[in-house]
Amino acid sequence: MMSSTSPAPRPGILEIDPYVPGESRLPAGLKPIKLSSNETPLGPSPKAIAAFREVAGELERYPDGSATSLRAAIAARYGLNPERIVCGAGSDELLTMLAHAYLGPGDEAIFTEHGFLLYRIIVLSNGATPVVAPETNYRTDTGAILARVTERTKVVFLANPNNPTGTYVSFDEVRSLRAQLPASVLLVLDAAYAEYVRRNDYEAGIELVATTQNTVMTRTFSKIHGLAGLRLGWAYCPQAVADVLNRIRGPFNVSVPAMAAGAAAIADKAHEEAAAAHNERWLPWLSAEIEKLGLKVTPSVANFILVHFAKDGALGADAADKYLKARAIIVRKVGAYGLPNCLRMTIGREADNRAVVTALADFLGGRPA
Repeated sequence: MMSSTSPAPRPGILEIDPYVPGESRLPAGLKPIKLSSNETPLGPSPKAIAAFREVAGELERYPDGSATSLRAAIAARYGLNPERIVCGAGSDELLTMLAHAYLGPGDEAIFTEHGFLLYRIIVLSNGATPVVAPETNYRTDTGAILARVTERTKVVFLANPNNPTGTYVSFDEVRSLRAQLPASVLLVLDAAYAEYVRRNDYEAGIELVATTQNTVMTRTFSKIHGLAGLRLGWAYCPQAVADVLNRIRGPFNVSVPAMAAGAAAIADKAHEEAAAAHNERWLPWLSAEIEKLGLKVTPSVANFILVHFAKDGALGADAADKYLKARAIIVRKVGAYGLPNCLRMTIGREADNRAVVTALADFLGGRPA
């Protein structure tokens, strides 16, 4: 509660519900199986760890403010123009900068019903109005987005694949959306889980950024590359948008260890492919095994699944979450995403995946934790 003598924040700030990350700890004595934050069970590339250690003696030096070597490594991996790449402390910083640059009081930004919670936060924090487009079967409905475009719309945030549902929209759908949006609207494609997708009709956004002047793609090193603790992400932008972001970002917003580890990680295709192959094996297995228990699983192309529970309290999501914690398994409650009857579960190591299936079977069978 603000007192009458307190400095007043900008309009919209006090409407924000603070972001609550996935839990990571249990009571003393319990070593958790952590399936709450979509982290890769394979960890980072050994080459990234080695690169991190190599710069340990240089921590008194400021980073290269342009992240030149990291941008060059990303560009080399994907065949991009490094001048159109902007790096940040996680893709969340880049999304925040985009909102800061292109949104203000009187503006509107659209995102989907079960989209990443950060979108609402960054829209409100810049005094703009969040506009929510309903989803169809937990999937982005591009028609619903277009129906909510007004003269005040400045940005559309589209997570593809989406978190926490794990669903995606095809490249043709995204391209059609872009074509029907006004040219003045910035389309931001949040492709944090792109490396996991194994669908022929999916494209992360590089082609649209390359062929339009009003599309941005953001990516992260936190998921498949296993560098969540370093906070590192990148955006591929039209040249004009990259220029804007470089004007407002912090001068040293990416640390020396993050740049070194990121450049090594992006170059290690073998490690990335191993992580993707692990997910490709265990994603369908975990989905199928949980469905055999009588629970609905939303089809996912990412490294997590959304599991639906009964509305009945005894067998509901809250009860399941409590039961799993008693078995030292941490998953993600997603009530804040408008999904109070669901839990999101990361694809873990083989033993983790088997443990969560066994625990859910015991929960549904009424066995004590």
